[in-house]
Amino acid sequence: MAKQFAQISEQHRSFIEQQKIFFVGTAAAAGRVNVSPKGMDALRVLSPNRVVWLSVTGSGNESAAHIAEVNRMTVMFCAFENAPTILRLYGGANVVHPRDDDWAELIEHFPPLPGTRQLFDLSVDLVQTSCGMGVPLYDYKGDREALNKWAESKGPEALETYQRKKNQVSIDGLPTHLFAE
Repeated sequence: MAKQFAQISEQHRSFIEQQKIFFVGTAAAAGRVNVSPKGMDALRVLSPNRVVWLSVTGSGNESAAHIAEVNRMTVMFCAFENAPTILRLYGGANVVHPRDDDWAELIEHFPPLPGTRQLFDLSVDLVQTSCGMGVPLYDYKGDREALNKWAESKGPEALETYQRKKNQVSIDGLPTHLFAE
C-alpha cells in the first residue's frame, strides 16, 4: 500500500543512497512525456526536501527542455535487490548550468564526470513509497564506462559542438537553454 510523506526521512535517504539507478520523469504542457534512467553516482540528497542530480551529455536533453516550460519532476527509485520498495520524489525542479551562481556550490557534491553539462535542483514536496513486489530481482555487476570514455575521447571542443547540435532542443522542438544566447 502506498504511503505519502512531506519530506525525505533518514530511512528514505538510506534507501536512496543504496540505489545504483534512478528514473527521472518530466513533461512539458504538450508533447511527449520523458522517462530517463540515470546512474553514475549522480544524485545527492541535500536536505529532507532537496535533491540535486548531475546530468551528463547524452543523445538528448528532454528534462531541461521540459523544466524550462513546466518545472515539475518525478524521480523514482526501485529496489532491484533486498526488500521490494518503490520510492518516488515529486516536486519542482530548476536547471543549474555552469554559468549560474549556484553551480560552484552544487557541483562540489559530485565526483568529476566527463561530459558534465548541468544539474537539476529538485525541491521535493511529496515522497511516496509503495511495495514494489512486481519489480524483478537483478544483480548489480558494475557501472558502464562507455559514456565517460566517449566524452573523454571527444575532448571539450568536440563535446561542445555535439551539445550544440544534439542538446539544444527537445524532440518536440522545445529549447533547453543549455547555452546562454
